Amino acid sequence: MVKAALNQRRTDPGVVVPWTGFDLINAFNAWKKTSDAGRVFSVGRNRQAQIVVAGLAWRGVPAGVRGSRRRSGQRAEGLVGFAVRQPQRQACGFPHFKKKTGAVVSFRLRNKHPKGRPPAIRVGEGNRARSVTLPGIGQIRVHDDTRRLRRVLTKNRAKVLFVTVSQHAGRWWVSLNVEATELHPAHRHSPRVDGDHGGWVGIDRGLAAFLVAAGAGGTEAARITDAPKALARGLNRQRGLAKSLSRKQKGSRNRRDAAAKLGRHHHRIAKVRRHFLHQVSNALVNTHDRLVIENLNVSGMLANPRLAPAISDAGWATFARLVKYKQAWRGGELVIADRWYPSSRLCPHCGAVRGDLTLADRAFTCGCGHVADRDANAAVNLARWGQAHHQTSSDLRTPKQRGRATNARRRDGSDQGAPPGCGGHPSCAGETSPDDAGTDVHAAPAA
Repeated sequence: MVKAALNQRRTDPGVVVPWTGFDLINAFNAWKKTSDAGRVFSVGRNRQAQIVVAGLAWRGVPAGVRGSRRRSGQRAEGLVGFAVRQPQRQACGFPHFKKKTGAVVSFRLRNKHPKGRPPAIRVGEGNRARSVTLPGIGQIRVHDDTRRLRRVLTKNRAKVLFVTVSQHAGRWWVSLNVEATELHPAHRHSPRVDGDHGGWVGIDRGLAAFLVAAGAGGTEAARITDAPKALARGLNRQRGLAKSLSRKQKGSRNRRDAAAKLGRHHHRIAKVRRHFLHQVSNALVNTHDRLVIENLNVSGMLANPRLAPAISDAGWATFARLVKYKQAWRGGELVIADRWYPSSRLCPHCGAVRGDLTLADRAFTCGCGHVADRDANAAVNLARWGQAHHQTSSDLRTPKQRGRATNARRRDGSDQGAPPGCGGHPSCAGETSPDDAGTDVHAAPAA
């Protein structure tokens, strides 16, 4: 529709181009009732054809699917950005369509709440705990138990906005977008009194030990050394599947089956890693209300070919993101230590910094006689840093160095609860950013 309107506007400047999502919806609603959208004929004995139905009524696709496709296409294809940049003579071409075979197979259904009738999307209807009812499709059986969600919906503490049905690794997934109230006060951390600067726990991420947490006093709170390392364990099978795929003829059925088998293997590795990260982040957030985590240059570390596979398998950036939003749910505090803070090389007793410490040194020794585990020493220093800097910003860059501001759509108050050091933006805590690619210009301190 947009391309046809652009072609017509070359000869007729008065043609209106449907740029926004609402314009596309209005144009599509007008088009779907015409015969161009589709026709159903009936041929009588006299061999004369008559139009029985015109438009999209014969397709049987729920209206919510068509509406979500138009809105998603308007956002994904960047039509608004193309319209804005064209008058400014910026280098921006017309957006391309998605590849049908490479894109994720999915559709979205909105939840409607008609008066006097149940909502369109229902969970656990008819005492079937493992079921979800979708508009136009009906009740489908799901693998997970939905009783907890159904109790929250029954008490009017949550509302289903829409549902997304997608296909990954040969399986269908139903994802519910739910707007819920805050957690119950019994599941949130108790607020601390003014002047209480204790209780900080530093989190040091590593490869030998996935995580070491310790307090400012030197007490070790947690140590996790049994990370699943799903990528390393499944690497031999991955190589075999990739080799089998390379031997198949392109375009054949055997090649599609081999590609699907390799995709299922990758999907399983990602799920094993993500399940472990959720378990560890939940355990930390439930037991500690004040956490300190370091801002790691993850993308810079991936430049090391020897450590890149292990760092990618650890999922440091994803772990930091999970801890950040879960700590906000619980009403706790999260502080991001500065990237240049020498947590591993600093002595917590005398304050000396060792410049000759290498990755092979697993024990920290200082001239003052202090000896400690390398990871535990870093966690203690991080806890002390949070105790001293939890009320100050750790972002040493100027607004110009932070980059240009983008007018991104987000809900009001989305920056509330963002940890210090984010500069008011929710993206931090070890997440990769353009600064991690080597554009971070502020220099390291003299120490």
